[in-house]
Amino acid sequence: MTQFNDQLAQVQGPEWLSAKRRESLELFTTLDVPQESVEAWKYTRVDVDFDALRPHGKRDVVSDVSALPASVQERLSGTDVGAFLVLDGPDVVYRTELPAELAAKGVIFTDLKTAVEQHADKVRQYLYSVVPAEVPDDTTIAAPGTTPSKSPDPSEGKFSALAAALWTNGAFVYVPRGVEVELPLGSFRVMSDAGTYTATRTLVVAEENAQVTFIDEQDSAPLPGTYAIGAVELVVKDGARVRYVSIQNWGEGVTHIQRQRGDVGRDATLNSLVVTMGGTLSRTEMQSYLRGQGADSEMLALYFANADQHFDHYTLQHHAAANAHSDLLYKGVNNDQAVGVFSGMIKVDLGAQKTDAYQKHRTLMLSSEARNYSVPQLEINANDVRCSHGSTTSPVDQEALFFLRSRGISKETAEKMLVTAFLEDVLGRVPLASVVKYIEGIIAKKVGAA
Repeated sequence: MTQFNDQLAQVQGPEWLSAKRRESLELFTTLDVPQESVEAWKYTRVDVDFDALRPHGKRDVVSDVSALPASVQERLSGTDVGAFLVLDGPDVVYRTELPAELAAKGVIFTDLKTAVEQHADKVRQYLYSVVPAEVPDDTTIAAPGTTPSKSPDPSEGKFSALAAALWTNGAFVYVPRGVEVELPLGSFRVMSDAGTYTATRTLVVAEENAQVTFIDEQDSAPLPGTYAIGAVELVVKDGARVRYVSIQNWGEGVTHIQRQRGDVGRDATLNSLVVTMGGTLSRTEMQSYLRGQGADSEMLALYFANADQHFDHYTLQHHAAANAHSDLLYKGVNNDQAVGVFSGMIKVDLGAQKTDAYQKHRTLMLSSEARNYSVPQLEINANDVRCSHGSTTSPVDQEALFFLRSRGISKETAEKMLVTAFLEDVLGRVPLASVVKYIEGIIAKKVGAA
């Protein structure tokens, strides 16, 4: 792991950040890669030779959109974000400026590296506060004399420790108290260097009664032996509203590992959408920590795995305060020899009375050779709650498919129609028309109906 020390020595930054990076790298070296014996990683194994990993090459700034990758140009032509960053590997290669009226209100939107230099006080206050280097200890607070849940296995923090130590860049959003950002802000992340790794970090802070939407997209051509490791920290203060959208569409050969976590205050709302379409292996964790009374978390996701793709989603709805609400709906499609994994937990702390929590996972199987593993779980330590969880896995409706085919519709188009209809109750809850249109286009390509 000597190369990681060498890479860390080359990273410039203030001493407080350098110290945190060194501490994170030391933790990384002490941890094992999580194995199947670790419950949260039971169905997913990441085979990685850390000694062979090299960082993604640096990229220069471009002055015109036409110099960006074709996939990014296509997205920018159909997006409605108010301002955006484009990152190729570790570097920002293109950006648009935040509207002047938002900047005048104190809104900050820039890359994280620049934020460390220009807004050090705000970054230092919140960076690593939601997604630390180690795996957060989400042990449920239980009644005296009872046995609380086990703390997470330390190895679950292996990749987040690496991301905490060696992140090169990412996005930083700060919205002051009472300010509402109407148009979404966005980050388009691409990679173009096969056989490398990129570590990125997103930090979104919404102060009391603020409002913002952030769209985080990832896309690349096929890149064998490439790793995208990341962390997303969402700070949602009392009364604030944050909508976070992650769309992962890496090319074949990419391994994607990302931990996303929200800290939700009193009467605050976090709406998250996780879309997983690309890469060869993808492990995404989405966690909501409902810290304040009246907090609300909507957790949506959809994924479509085909060929030999392996998609793993791990979720946590942790209710730490009374009168909070969470609603999780994950829907996936598995085709060919693909593997889908869902492991979700609702934790309710002692004293978190009047909790209202729901968890639903549904999978559509388009192939008899595809596999699916679903593990919905509850751990409740309060006695006045309403919680439910459930999972279903089912094949495509052959009668519906036959009906469409009998009307002269091709097999590919018929499957696209059935898949889109299956995912509609997730897509229908996303008030971002350009995002929904883009996702439907990816689905069409997946079934060969584009």
